Amino acid sequence: MSFEPIIGRYLTVTVEGAPRRIYVEEAGQGRPVICLHTAGADTRQWRHLMCDAEITKDHRLIAFDMPWHGKSLPPEGFETEEYLLTTDSYIETVLAVMNGMGLEKPILAGCSMGGRIALQMAALHADAFSGFVAIEASDFQAAWYDIDWFHRPDGHGGEMGAALVSTNISPYAPNEERWNTLWMFMQSGPGVFRGDLSFYTQDDSLIGRLGDIDTAKTPVHLIVGAYDFTCTPEDAKRTADAITGATLSVMDEVGHFPMSEHPKGFRPFFVDALKRMI
Repeated sequence: MSFEPIIGRYLTVTVEGAPRRIYVEEAGQGRPVICLHTAGADTRQWRHLMCDAEITKDHRLIAFDMPWHGKSLPPEGFETEEYLLTTDSYIETVLAVMNGMGLEKPILAGCSMGGRIALQMAALHADAFSGFVAIEASDFQAAWYDIDWFHRPDGHGGEMGAALVSTNISPYAPNEERWNTLWMFMQSGPGVFRGDLSFYTQDDSLIGRLGDIDTAKTPVHLIVGAYDFTCTPEDAKRTADAITGATLSVMDEVGHFPMSEHPKGFRPFFVDALKRMI
């Protein structure tokens, strides 16, 4: 019996003029890598990589729960407002955590909505980072579903969310990890998945900023799963092609949540991505 190497703490930062108590986990030493979770989930998606001694011997992996997610409570007065994630508040939160932890030019790795914001950071705040790994990410994905279904009085939003994302998990994913991944969505707070998807499916501002990304200064690498139909390989390729110098890898046996649904299948692609960073 032994403890895992992951250490969790709380960091209070200011976002949108108000305090945010953020739950942060980290493991390892060396180059800092900020790891962003997907919509409706939390840092548990990154636990396998954070427990990988070969990766953490040279990299300090840092994952945090966005406000409203996991162990990060909503801000005071949340009961009087509608949660809708925006690009500006997302960027401000990431930068606040980075600065609050005193991180010098970390690598930023994000999946799904985290990958989208990593590309926004590459366009708007490249100087603050040493590289970007955008996983299951593209310039824009319009919803093919009604996001209001995830916050209704006649249905459990978390279970509805899990039902939706279950179709985006690869058939090659180990059954245990498939259900561990779905459990995170089942636990999502009321309206949180809907609020994240509002950002993911309605904010198309990245499209006009792709040309501002300078990969000669800060590398950008995209990774996408062949079984991801929310962000397909074609979507990721379209985005990579619009970024001069960006690179792309396609994972044959992985879906939309690679680090949690199929950690062994994702690992070599993540290791390769880290090697591509400056």
